[in-house]
Amino acid sequence: MKEIDFSAVPSPSYVVDERLLVKNLELLNSVQERTGAHILLAQKGFSMHALYPLVGKYLKGVTSSSLFEARLGYEKMGKEVHAYAPAYLDSEFDELMKYSDHLVFNSFDQWNRYKEKVQSAPKHISCGIRVNPEYSEIEIPLYDPCYNNSRLGVTLDNFRPEELDGIEGLHFHTMCEQNSDTLERTIKVVDEKFGPYLKGMKWLNFGGGHHITRPDYDVETLVRCILYMKEKYNVQIYLEPGEAIALNTGYLVATVLDVVKNGMEIAILDTSAECHMPDVLAMPYRPNIIGAGQPNEYEHTYRLGGLTCLAGDIIGDYSFKQPLKAGDRLVFLDMAHYTMVKNHMFNGVNLPSIVSYNDEEGVKVIRTFGYEDYSGRLS
Repeated sequence: MKEIDFSAVPSPSYVVDERLLVKNLELLNSVQERTGAHILLAQKGFSMHALYPLVGKYLKGVTSSSLFEARLGYEKMGKEVHAYAPAYLDSEFDELMKYSDHLVFNSFDQWNRYKEKVQSAPKHISCGIRVNPEYSEIEIPLYDPCYNNSRLGVTLDNFRPEELDGIEGLHFHTMCEQNSDTLERTIKVVDEKFGPYLKGMKWLNFGGGHHITRPDYDVETLVRCILYMKEKYNVQIYLEPGEAIALNTGYLVATVLDVVKNGMEIAILDTSAECHMPDVLAMPYRPNIIGAGQPNEYEHTYRLGGLTCLAGDIIGDYSFKQPLKAGDRLVFLDMAHYTMVKNHMFNGVNLPSIVSYNDEEGVKVIRTFGYEDYSGRLS
């Protein structure tokens, strides 16, 4: 595979390699072909809509958690649009229905509030209830939809089977960056608790958090889980991973601006953990860099910091074979998902350009940003 010339892209910039994206999409499509499941792009993880036509060649549509996401998927991909939110806004609901093929409600009160509107809509919208099986294997509460007192989904104690008239499916989302062994254990709990209510339903949505395109992911167990529930209840199965679509397909290219010393050498970059890769601080995690190692693995160790005034705008400590100097370029790995969708302009720091690459067209700068993008969201 031809290497991307990262010196040819703006700095900073997100660069998505379409060849790697297609590799992920082909794997996901193979699961669809083997099982009949429909896999949807969860836009909360990856919303680079310039590539939606490519994604739409393989996947069945999108999932959205807001009016704007639903509209984006409707306009830019034009396939199935599924929507779920912890609560819907009265002022947006009529427009949301225009874009949506599926609507999942977080509570029976929400379902009853909007039931008449949905059923009188000019098109059929399939409606479902999100359930909380009160089982998950996520260690960080921030990412655990089933954590104590979670606001997401209906628990068995609060389930109202007498109010299911008009409901065609159930939805659960209990996973985050996990393998299919976790799904297999989760399915057993969902089946035991909510299986009786799946009889006569049309679909079951397994939610997201499936790390299907990770090298060590057990696809066979996923296929087995899908077929088990599909055949037992005669339902259409949906999955809605966001991260798996764009996993390991993108880069963040940055440049060293200065090197300062305070107990150790500190390189200041033209990017920012706070602004451009906020999950580095929120998860937290340490992204890999091409050619760099762990602290002290190579001869020259640096702390890499962003250019905001936030004291904790630190990406991490890395070592390099050669000393860093102003003008050097660094390339961070796995920067396609949960970057563009979460970045912001704190301190007035500009956003990275958005770039894609394929062998036919080479580097394509899709979008650059400027002052108007900053001022336009303020007042």
